[in-house]
Amino acid sequence: MKKKLAGKLSLLGFFALTATMVLDVYEYPSFSTSGLNLLFFLVVGGLLWFFPAALCAAEMATVPEWEQGGVFTWVSETWGERFGFAAVFFQWIQITVGFVTMIYFLLSALAKVVDLGIVSTNPLAKTLAVLVIFWLITASQLRGIGFTNRLVNFTFSLGVVLPAILLLVCMVLYLLSGGRFEFTAAQMNLVPDFKNVSMLVVFASFILSYMGVEASAGYVNELDNPKRNYPLAMFLLVIFAVVINAIGGLSIGAVVPLDKLNLSSGVLQAFDSYLAHFHISAGIVLKIIAFLVAFGIFGEISSWVVGPVRGLYMAAQKGLLPPKFRKVNKSNVPIPLVLLQGAIVSIWAIALTMFGGGDNVSFQAALSLMAVIYGLMYLLFLSGYLKYTFGQNKKLTPGYKVPGGKIGQRIIALSGLIVTLFVMFISFQSPAVLKGSEIGEYHIMLIVGTLIVLVLPFIIYALNDKSAHKVKFKPVPRPIESVNPFIKPFARGQHEIISDEQRIKNAVKKLEEKL
Repeated sequence: MKKKLAGKLSLLGFFALTATMVLDVYEYPSFSTSGLNLLFFLVVGGLLWFFPAALCAAEMATVPEWEQGGVFTWVSETWGERFGFAAVFFQWIQITVGFVTMIYFLLSALAKVVDLGIVSTNPLAKTLAVLVIFWLITASQLRGIGFTNRLVNFTFSLGVVLPAILLLVCMVLYLLSGGRFEFTAAQMNLVPDFKNVSMLVVFASFILSYMGVEASAGYVNELDNPKRNYPLAMFLLVIFAVVINAIGGLSIGAVVPLDKLNLSSGVLQAFDSYLAHFHISAGIVLKIIAFLVAFGIFGEISSWVVGPVRGLYMAAQKGLLPPKFRKVNKSNVPIPLVLLQGAIVSIWAIALTMFGGGDNVSFQAALSLMAVIYGLMYLLFLSGYLKYTFGQNKKLTPGYKVPGGKIGQRIIALSGLIVTLFVMFISFQSPAVLKGSEIGEYHIMLIVGTLIVLVLPFIIYALNDKSAHKVKFKPVPRPIESVNPFIKPFARGQHEIISDEQRIKNAVKKLEEKL
């Protein structure tokens, strides 16, 4: 298989497969709260965190016998299986929180289309709406991802790319017509005030927009001249992320003052302000834009339902979850895991929406919680890479190596670790967009959520008998030609989910071919 796929991906092709990971329209309002500081955050986050994490992931993904399995394999091989399970658990469960933030954004758009203001003012109505939308999307995925792959091709272009382009055009015309940025004095500085911790909290959102790079590292083996092209592709991706996310954040901050910003509907607030500035009746125009935004997020949520559970499914095959979680249906969808995921999303939705305070509190708490949970995974992964560099596996010969020898490897790994720890620390500080009692509500949600997630994987690991440990399970890699470039890397999953019956048939077929 390797020989067949080797050299199949060009630099441009690999970049295209990875570029979608930094396109998140629903994060633009959070970016805008930092004003011109966002340029600093994007560049620093890209160079000191994204770039190091990408390089470390690429090296571990090309170690023989470590190619498949992602962080589960990498952390298991360095820190042991217990922590490997914790890593893949953290990687998966953060998206269960992410579903809530994406649906908040979807709801704010739908409320503009069909005038459902009640979902913004009534917590119960909003909670029910989140649950109904999520479970309807989940149900649509139980017959396989074929429909989703076709759907995302349209939703990405119409609901993600087009609104981003329209925001750019509106901002340029606004500034050319004499418009001014609605920034405070502190927001007008390129370099943030490090004494003002509340303004630094948003840095977590920028790092969150870069997270997931480890999922694309699995395709390094299929890249032409990875030693040159992989770091170049990642550097180009940093530039792309800075430009795209800066445009998104600045286009909202230009017309929506910080004290009036709603994090879950900030994109539509910006379009509303631009239309008013140009004396265009918002009416039908804003409804069309809101529909496109909702359409884009709908496609993104659909693509996330099955993809992330692939890592947890692999852990189930290793016996780290009860046997029932190893089952798939005729469409190779792991129904028990998808239903478990749905139950957890429902719990987060109820907790964050009903008891998380107002819109900004629940949205910001969810974003910060995602950053902290994902940060836990990166602590295990990057520290595992650092341990790997100290020579406990001298016989390992990766296909790609971080440049700079041992010193370069350790500097790169430490850079990623330090930034990860910093992001996790500042996530527990109160952001500038929250006021009064909202600050306490934010801290309660974040601390309780973090503590629960932190202990869960270790409890689950301790309670399972690992009965499948004697069964050698190797994940089946996804053929590169089957990858949909419009779906974010982590949402695709790095390997196929197939039934035991199909796995036996494949093994028999391979045996017949050898004979």
